[in-house]
Amino acid sequence: MNNNTEQKNALCKIWVFLRKPSAKYSLLTLLVVGFFSGIIFWGGFHTALDRTNTLEFCIGCHEMHDTVYQEYKQTIHYSNRSGVRAACSDCHVPKDFTQKMVRKAKASMEVWGTLVGTIDTKEKFEAKRMEMATHEWDRMKANGSAECRNCHNLDTMMASKQKPKAQKEHARAKLEGKTCIDCHKGIAHLLPKEYRDPDEE
Repeated sequence: MNNNTEQKNALCKIWVFLRKPSAKYSLLTLLVVGFFSGIIFWGGFHTALDRTNTLEFCIGCHEMHDTVYQEYKQTIHYSNRSGVRAACSDCHVPKDFTQKMVRKAKASMEVWGTLVGTIDTKEKFEAKRMEMATHEWDRMKANGSAECRNCHNLDTMMASKQKPKAQKEHARAKLEGKTCIDCHKGIAHLLPKEYRDPDEE
């Protein structure tokens, strides 16, 4: 028996196996239905994931809308001469799929805080601000401020266009292997009171 005949026989056996009925449907039918169901599920999953990355979703609860959103609106990340806006997810959600899923899982636990009213008043929010900020700073420090570096890169900055102090600090940061969050805490939200100048209070 030649090679072609053997291959045809093997393909026929596979085809017969795929068409062999299960309890009610053929294996081929199950595979086709499973394939298209997977596509629909994956599309729905990504649509939902993208929806949770929108500014509207992030500020949907009054805890965010009345505090950090109002602070963010006063910063260059919200309104600037170039018209480029960094939304919540640009800074707080990693681009890498695995890290994004880890962050989303942690964020789903934060929903519990909303349900039980952990930070539902300005006073409660301020009392927890340092703890929440520290969690986020630690996360950003651990990943080398990856979200910042999606837009900002020390290697491509035009130092000559920066103020002398910025030039010096960026050169030092590069030399010492510092990451953005080491120096730029409070860039989009108020610092916790422990970090603020008493005159700012």
